[in-house]
Amino acid sequence: MNIVAIGGGTGLSSLLSGLKRLVGKNVNNLYAIVTVADSGGSTGQLRKIYNIPAPGDIRNCIVALSEHEDVMKKLFQHRLKGEGLENHAFGNLFLTALTEITGSFIEAIKLTSKILDTRGSIIPSTTDSVSLVAKFSDGIVVKNEEDITNYGKQKKAHIVDIWIEPENPFVPIEAIAAIESADFIIFGPGSLYTSIIPNLLIKEIRESVKNSPAKKIFICNVMTQPGETDDYTAYDHINMFRKFTQIECIDIAIVNTKMPPNDVLKKYIATGQEPVVPDVAKISKENIDVYAEDLISENISFVRHDPIKLTNLLEQLIGKYVLY
Repeated sequence: MNIVAIGGGTGLSSLLSGLKRLVGKNVNNLYAIVTVADSGGSTGQLRKIYNIPAPGDIRNCIVALSEHEDVMKKLFQHRLKGEGLENHAFGNLFLTALTEITGSFIEAIKLTSKILDTRGSIIPSTTDSVSLVAKFSDGIVVKNEEDITNYGKQKKAHIVDIWIEPENPFVPIEAIAAIESADFIIFGPGSLYTSIIPNLLIKEIRESVKNSPAKKIFICNVMTQPGETDDYTAYDHINMFRKFTQIECIDIAIVNTKMPPNDVLKKYIATGQEPVVPDVAKISKENIDVYAEDLISENISFVRHDPIKLTNLLEQLIGKYVLY
């Protein structure tokens, strides 16, 4: 059985840290197709200087799939100090250096994955340096992932259209081959407009997913995201995903039902984040199988999916669909 997870950010890396437990057990091959449209921080600086795809989300996914996750996480996530290197993650510099040495971003990822002994393959959705562009409800067009989220926060406007530039970037053949071999394709969790959707704005990826007979699973976020998904319910996440990606067929939706502790919830509400309402009935009416469970981490500081809970649920439902 082959699984393809599509997304980016901390959501995808968290999912992969759990799914790698299934490789060699229920799963033969695990692939992560990762957005490279990030424009902020260390990643954004390296993109501008070296004209390479954003390495940050790739780095996080490699660490998540590593057999030596704890040690490698400390090394690859380490932020350097000193003039010129300040705030650069070591892993970003490592990938950038290997790209220069090998002349290939794909080859740099493969070599890094080999060094870190990953249980799965990480593939960028494109090897071109792409930018995300969004039009807001006030008519303003904003370019670059970081600026899009910030504009939404500041102006309280919502996204009405989103695309990438250049329009038809180069797609690695490995990404298409992974999708074509997939038995299950997973979208999310993660930032809807800046981590998940960008991969599917690329025509070749989108068409390959649409044509794939694989079961398609959408994992709804547990909290709304200021500037992107304010006031969105679980159904809204799925509906907007389908609208902007043109991928209508979602077979399975995974929704969290557990509320975070009241003291933690108050902190999130103060920053404009709210629990995503699990409007299960509305999703079910779309002929989507819904799995609604307690899926959040017991960590009292952050509200996010628990990788083990999520993996256990995915293992159960995958087994069910394979049997049928």
